[in-house]
Amino acid sequence: MDNRILYVRLPCNPIFPIGVIYLADHVHKQFPAVEQRLFDLGTVPPLDYASALDTCIDEFKPSLLVFSWRDIQIYAPVGGRGGNPLQHTFEFYYARNLLVKLRGAIGLLRVAQGYYGELWRNLGLIKRGMKRARRYNPAVRAVVGGGAVSVFYEQLGRSLPKGTIVSVGEGEALLEKLLRSKDFLDERCYVVGETTARDRMIHEVPTPIEKTACDYSYIETIWSEFDYYLQAQDFYVGVQTKRGCPHNCCYCIYTVIEGKQVRINPAEEVVAEMRQLYDRGMRNFWFTDAQLIPARKYIDDVAELLQKVLDAGMSDIHWAAYIRADNLTPALCDLMVKTGMNYFEIGITSGSQELVRKMRMGYNLRTVLENCRDLKAAGFNDVVSVNYSFNVIDERPETIRQTIAYHRELERIFGADKVEPAIFFIGLQPHTHLETYAFAQNILKPGYDPMNITPWTVRKLLWNPEPLGSLFGEVCLQAWQQNPNDFGREVMAILEQRLGRAELETALTAPISPAKPLALSRSS
Repeated sequence: MDNRILYVRLPCNPIFPIGVIYLADHVHKQFPAVEQRLFDLGTVPPLDYASALDTCIDEFKPSLLVFSWRDIQIYAPVGGRGGNPLQHTFEFYYARNLLVKLRGAIGLLRVAQGYYGELWRNLGLIKRGMKRARRYNPAVRAVVGGGAVSVFYEQLGRSLPKGTIVSVGEGEALLEKLLRSKDFLDERCYVVGETTARDRMIHEVPTPIEKTACDYSYIETIWSEFDYYLQAQDFYVGVQTKRGCPHNCCYCIYTVIEGKQVRINPAEEVVAEMRQLYDRGMRNFWFTDAQLIPARKYIDDVAELLQKVLDAGMSDIHWAAYIRADNLTPALCDLMVKTGMNYFEIGITSGSQELVRKMRMGYNLRTVLENCRDLKAAGFNDVVSVNYSFNVIDERPETIRQTIAYHRELERIFGADKVEPAIFFIGLQPHTHLETYAFAQNILKPGYDPMNITPWTVRKLLWNPEPLGSLFGEVCLQAWQQNPNDFGREVMAILEQRLGRAELETALTAPISPAKPLALSRSS
């Protein structure tokens, strides 16, 4: 039987499914004769998931099913399953009012119900799809990958059907080998019930793939829901300019999944891909890199890309990205404004240089401020989202005061109405330095289940340790009560009211002696 690949994007928020699109595009370029179809359950009403999947399989009769699973982790500072998981958690653990505590408990039960419900539903859809496809091809195989799988690949293998290929990280090389009937087990994968995941497999170096512009004329022929993402004028479509992140931020798993080696996509190919979307009416683009400018050595690559965007005549677009703002120059700032950047996120985590160093983030906060001034001088007048993750490593009242001082300086540069503080509490991820730190401090024990969200594990996985955990719990609860629609700004205001504000210079200075790096062995 000829190879027929069905990509099934499992249900998630309506985010442009760039991962499976790039997979299908790569396979088509390598194997033009292979028939493919992309089926996006993110565009299907929940009550129709099963029947729609059945219909698609009945029509296409695949020989290979590729499931893309994007989301599992529930911790977030925004609304999610059954409401706001962070708010429910803080109400349950920190509220003094018993009615509020009860409300938090009920909210957490709904979150848990939604979390486990989605987990079992997706596992059920994978099993259903394989069973249905075997009606037409008894030898059908299944590959399961995506962001959720890459993080929880060890745990998910216990629940997936025997013979399922669990793929970690990028899947292009794996699919190539499958289609060529070659041994594929040297890729970052394992087969459920037949092989086991190698120790630290996620840390292995990904197979480098030369990326060319996605052929959207072809994608349109295999994906009937493509136009769904082009209808909303405020929707951002993803475009990738590079893979990999060279940094060691203690809580981040991007650098593990994508690898430390940054692989640049040629600027002319990125622009050619954008042009195809532009010609279909798209004007909003999100550069989906872990960081658009991960280090200063890549400044010229981004400048080349933005100049080619200008040269291509796409003068009425808007774009956004995660950006390390310590890697800007005045010339690059000018290009960013000219090409239509209207939003960006910077994840400095803390406004204290001491804590930034301890979390292995590699930021120079003084340089970030200088570059933000250059960006403002270049004419940037749009929104900046600044991610703060309080209480990660060695937080104390003085470092909180330093973060407040730093945030107020960002507001002075861009305008208070333009700087949105996003308050995160880290959801501890497997395979990160923070997990290793938790082992060393006996906060977690090796062999724990990171997918378990019982109350006694949530308090450890949602990182907010004492002695400051209760303080942040109280502050956040007060912020939700006083101004739930502007939670981040309210948190900053309450912290400043309670603790005051440091001199900016203290935030930008990190003496070497007290600022020890993240400990990876148990403290004495």
